[in-house]
Amino acid sequence: MIVYNLGCANDHSFEGWFSSADDFERQTTSKLLSCPLCGNARIGRLPHAPYVSTPAERPAEPAPTAKGVPHQYSNVGAELLAKLVDKVIESTVDVGRAFPEEARKIHYREAPERHIRGVASSKEVEALREEGIEVVALPVPPHRLSKTH
Repeated sequence: MIVYNLGCANDHSFEGWFSSADDFERQTTSKLLSCPLCGNARIGRLPHAPYVSTPAERPAEPAPTAKGVPHQYSNVGAELLAKLVDKVIESTVDVGRAFPEEARKIHYREAPERHIRGVASSKEVEALREEGIEVVALPVPPHRLSKTH
């Protein structure tokens, strides 16, 4: 096995395990790889120290947490992340690409206070934070984007 550090066009980083370098190239060329956080299919390798597992060696198991549950790559289990995404979708209003504008209106009390979610570029998020507006980026898988409450 070969473990690569990968990244998508949205600057998310994650790990991928492949049987060979050719396997990675085949999956990339065939568009079989996508970011587990945002679903983006523009994937590239990031600088890393390569690790090749041989049959005599096995990668170490993730260290268990205090509750005995192993940490995932991002230190958040997939099930917990899915529950968090469900809760956010159920308890927020989707304002789509109007997110930065709506967040400002709510912050400056030009619109009623409510919990919103939507889409913003990294520059828009940075600008909101500079204005003192609390913004949290949460990766919502593409298949969940069309779900409404």
